[in-house]
Formats: sequence, structure tokens, C-alpha cells
Amino acid sequence: MAIDQVDVTYDVAIIGAGAAGLATAIFAARARPRLRIALLDGAAKPGAKILVAGGGRCNVTNRCVRPADFNGSSRNAIKKVLAALPVPKTIAWFAEMGVTLHEEEHGKLFPDSNQARTVLDALLAEVRRHGAKLLTAHRVTAIGPATTSGGASPTADEARFHVHVRVEGGDAETVIRARRVVLATGGMSLPKTGSDGAGYELARRLGHSLVPTVPALVPLVLDGDFHAGLSGVAQDVELTVTPEGGKPVRIAGALLWTHFGVSGPAVLDASRHWLRARQERRPCTITANLLPGDNAASAEAKLLDLVARQPRTILRNAMSAWLPARVVDALLARLRIDGRVPLAHLSKDVRRRWLGALLAWPLPVRDSRGYVHAEVTAGGIPLDEVDTATMQSKRCPGLYFVGEILDVDGRIGGFNFQWAWSSGYVAGHALARL
Repeated sequence: MAIDQVDVTYDVAIIGAGAAGLATAIFAARARPRLRIALLDGAAKPGAKILVAGGGRCNVTNRCVRPADFNGSSRNAIKKVLAALPVPKTIAWFAEMGVTLHEEEHGKLFPDSNQARTVLDALLAEVRRHGAKLLTAHRVTAIGPATTSGGASPTADEARFHVHVRVEGGDAETVIRARRVVLATGGMSLPKTGSDGAGYELARRLGHSLVPTVPALVPLVLDGDFHAGLSGVAQDVELTVTPEGGKPVRIAGALLWTHFGVSGPAVLDASRHWLRARQERRPCTITANLLPGDNAASAEAKLLDLVARQPRTILRNAMSAWLPARVVDALLARLRIDGRVPLAHLSKDVRRRWLGALLAWPLPVRDSRGYVHAEVTAGGIPLDEVDTATMQSKRCPGLYFVGEILDVDGRIGGFNFQWAWSSGYVAGHALARL
């Protein structure tokens, strides 16, 4: 393939024009207006993941963001990055761009327009306003070290990298020179938006290792047919994920029964733990407490109180006040318990068996729905290979990482976007000090 050498040298080449890449460009350009910045994205239209996030409304961040809301290589490192751009500063930043936010259930913050397009348009307008150059349909195929005409290593003021680019519809490969390079390529989730994992290979060739990746925030596929008749039913649960040899992880929230298995916030948050255990070849179970907040003693006390107050009420009707009626029917059928028996005639054995099922109903997970349906990727570039005071690589001077490409994944509710904004803020301000 022919190669066209581009004469221009950029101070910063940002690979990937998603949330983290756009934020990095904006913060760098704001802090140093004359910085020559190029944003390169393989897609013809950038920001596809922003547009589909939050059901097309874009859950920008959360009212309360803590390191405990994230998984990854180091929560101490995550804490440091989040502290650089905390939520109040994020809200103010969006307000400066004309995007006001409002709070919804569980602290989720959405644009007042309730349209993700508002968020993306504001980010793109800010990029343009500060003079950063957005090069769409530019797929980066390789990043190599630059050398001077005499073969020596470049100085800090010269281009350190040659970024090889294939432009959509073109026959030649273009080489762009850059003093610094930022990998903001994301992970492998939602590949239809352009996340294909290519950034991992670019990082590997520049000396980095990789924490093996798995889908995260993804629905789970169940064995059997218990779930089939419950499709569309939602209920609050507490899930317990127990990997062999590891500590149980407990996650409270809503579960949605589907034709393939289960989804909903609690399941999405639990998915990465089950998938990580499977990838490590450790058996892992997930059980659902269908009476969240209760244990064996409190649940039995509630049932006995109900028996005393409503002895003639049949079990099925009584339990339909605790759980969705379709779930009650499915449980009774699977346990072979007669739901027509009055509470007063409920034997101790049946009572204990019923409550035991409600408190720890097994979810026979077979698989997930994969990266195609995952909202984020778990795994990536280890944080101990990055200086989180600047987001610069410890292995390749002049290389920076932001966003999902790093081994950081947050729970559902706007946390992964906050990581994108915060890591972009740290990198942008570091780049402005060039």
C-alpha cells in the first residue's frame, strides 16, 4: 500500500473520538489554546456510544461517585483520578457547554433535554470552538516511534510518533506525526459503535500488557426454562455472586426476567463478576434473594405474622403481596407446592422450603449475551503501567491512556462516563503542560 507523508506535526494525536477522547481534547485545548490537537476516529460519525447510552438519553454521571463503584486494577488509583474532576465540577463543565442536568432515580444525572444528542453536540461544538481538528473515517492501523533525519531519537519538542492512518475510501495510507499520542479507543463493548478492541493491540506493540477482557454490564443467559414464562416481569432482588475460593459479592437492585434469561441493573452489575470467574476457570454461582433486605429469621417472622393475621388466606394470594403474581405461580409450580393451601394449614416443612427458595433462588447462568450487548468492557491496560497523575504510560514516554481502554469498569448508573470525563481531565491538563 502506498504511503502519503503528511507535513503537519500535531502536538497531540488522540485516537478515538468517544467520550474520553472528546473530553481530553477539550480540557487540553482549554488549558492551552494554541495546542495543535488532532482527534482521529475510524467511524464516519463519532460518538455513537454516547448516542445509545441511557436508552438514548445519556446518563452523563451520578450524583454520588465513589471508588467503590468501580472494579479494576487499583481503587486507590481510580480514587486519585476521580478526585481531579469530581461530580460537582463535571456538572459545572456541562453547564458551561450549555448542557444542564437533572437527577433521576438512584442519583442518575441526565441532560434536561433527555436527549443524548444534546450531550454529543455540545462536546463536538466545544472541540470545534477550541480549534481541535476532528478527522473522522480515519482508522489508525499502527503507531510507531519517530526518528530524526539522522536516525536519532527526537527531542521533547519534536514528533515522537508516526501514526499510520487508513482513510475510508482512500487507497493510500497516511502517516501523521505527533509529539504525544492518547489512546482513547475504548474496549470491545457494543462493537456496532466502533469498539473493536484495536486499541489493545496498538498498546501491546508499544510495550504494554493487558488484563484479559470480558464483557461487563451485560444481560445473562440462563439454562432451563424457568425464566421463559416470566419474560417482562421486573422485581427487586439481592444477588449473591460466589466464585470458588473468593468472597461473595452482593448486589441489590432490579432484576428483569427475559426470554433468554435475566437482565436489569442488578444483573448487569453482577455480570462482570460471573464472567471474570469463568474466564479464570473458577466455578461461580449466582443466587437471588427475592425478599431483599430479609434473612431467614426476619422472613419467617413476617410469614408467621401473616399466618396469624390472615389464617384463611391461601398461600398464592398471600405471596402475591410480596412478589409479582407470575413469579409466585412459577415458584410454586417448580417447588411443587400447592398454592391453594390456607396459611393456617401450611406445614413447617413447606414453610421452610418456601422461604428457603425465596431467599436463595439459584440462577443457572450459562453465558452472557456477549460484547454485542455489553455496555462496557472489564479488563484492559493495567493501571500500574500508567502514571495516574498524568495518565501517561510508564512504559512508553509520550503515550497516554483515557477511558474504557484502561482496566477500570464502573457499575451501571453513569459511573463509566464519569471515568471518561475524569481521566480525560487529568490527561488533558497534563498534555497542556507540554
